Amino acid sequence: MKPDLFESPDYYNIDDLLTDEHKLVRSAARDWVKREVSPIIEEAAQKAEFPKQIIGGLAEIGAFGPYIPEEYGGAGLDQIAYGLIMQEIERGDSGVRSTASVQSSLVMYPIYKFGSEEQRKKYLPKLASGEFMGCFGLTEPDHGSNPGGMVTNFKDAGDHYILNGAKMWISNSPFADIAVVWAKSEEGRIHGLIVERGMEGFSTPETHNKWSLRASATGELIFDNVKVPKENLLPNKSGLGAPLLCLDSARFGIAWGAIGAAMDCYDTALRYAKERQQFGKPIGAFQLQQKKLAEMITEITKAQLLAWRLGTLRNEGKATSAQISMAKRNNVDMALKVARDARQILGGMGITGEYSIMRHMMNLESVVTYEGTHDIHLLITGLDITGLNAFK
Repeated sequence: MKPDLFESPDYYNIDDLLTDEHKLVRSAARDWVKREVSPIIEEAAQKAEFPKQIIGGLAEIGAFGPYIPEEYGGAGLDQIAYGLIMQEIERGDSGVRSTASVQSSLVMYPIYKFGSEEQRKKYLPKLASGEFMGCFGLTEPDHGSNPGGMVTNFKDAGDHYILNGAKMWISNSPFADIAVVWAKSEEGRIHGLIVERGMEGFSTPETHNKWSLRASATGELIFDNVKVPKENLLPNKSGLGAPLLCLDSARFGIAWGAIGAAMDCYDTALRYAKERQQFGKPIGAFQLQQKKLAEMITEITKAQLLAWRLGTLRNEGKATSAQISMAKRNNVDMALKVARDARQILGGMGITGEYSIMRHMMNLESVVTYEGTHDIHLLITGLDITGLNAFK
């Protein structure tokens, strides 16, 4: 394994916009990634295995529910700190960031926001410490970009509910202890339920043969007449807006995380371009390579500013769903383009596991699709600026 020599680009002195706490949080995450993720991640991706041994470390750096109040086991940090943690983790690997994003934004967030006090006290501290791992069940085999069409449903059976249906493309599902599942009531209203591993009729088959997010565990959620206690229903919000608020939080984290992947590709390509000799000089001295590198740092800088401003708005409670969509779409698209140009700078070496670029590129092909596809986010922006709905 090559040593992790990563140096974070900051072309516009964006660090000046960060607090000392932000920088400390970022440094802790960066140091942990260099020490615990970088040495093992290539082998984990080649073997298509999630490295479960890193769960404790993710908890220690505050990656699980960083903005959840301390009374429930979280770190009580702001949204920019959350974004910076996601940036550093995805710099290591998108799949590892997916694990943290799901735990934070799609499991802990809905329990904190929509759950009862009893549910918060029962689950959040164990999720924050990594004792419990969670997953989020929204996407179905026939309902991806149209989650409101879901067929997973539950019926009242006296002192419990009977849950039936299936979810797919679920990060963390093969090893999750709990699942926050979105299903329709007999009245057709969408509600969140906490389903625990071990409930009869609940299974989580793993999805194999992925070319992307290979170091992340992905699977299905199958519900065959699962008895769910009534106290496991999230009581404080229902309707499609509830899971969409969770997706807002996850998309915000992705907008930052994608910058980390782009930074790693840029840093790798820049170092390689300075060292690789062809025609008697470093390839970084050639105009076409400088063009690629200059465009990379320009786009990364624009994405950093977009994410920082969005974080500021989110801290103030002013960020809209459409603004979050714009940042997610732009920053992931940017990261994909940076990865592809970086791969070209490395030539044939760019496809090997000796460097991180091809792994990032494959991972980002999932990131550009999940939590809302590239096209869907464009339509969200279109709806926001025109007031005209292109979804129907």
